[in-house]
Amino acid sequence: QVQLVESGGGLVQPGGSRRLSCTASGNIFRFYGMGWYRQAPGKERELVAGIKSGGDTHYVDSVKGRFTISRDNAKNMVYLQMNSLKFEDTAVYYCNTWPPISTGWGQGTQVTVSS
Repeated sequence: QVQLVESGGGLVQPGGSRRLSCTASGNIFRFYGMGWYRQAPGKERELVAGIKSGGDTHYVDSVKGRFTISRDNAKNMVYLQMNSLKFEDTAVYYCNTWPPISTGWGQGTQVTVSS
């Protein structure tokens, strides 16, 4: 069982940066692939970035070169560094295992890109 809490969202101007954090409970965290997902208004939730337990990463094309996912297994943390933010990055961001588990969805953290 893994419980996840996201933080770090907020209002940011286009071109700005934001770092999201995800705190995971459970002593088997390091065995899970982890992902950051987002859901924009009127759209389905999508995988933004994933990181395997060994560190291999995957990004959706729209964020490649701008977002970086990382993890700290010693701290049970997953991060998403978001740079060069665009209006279309506005969404609620969630972390979950990768692939996701139904019980892993938390409240998410809102990121709003606006001038």
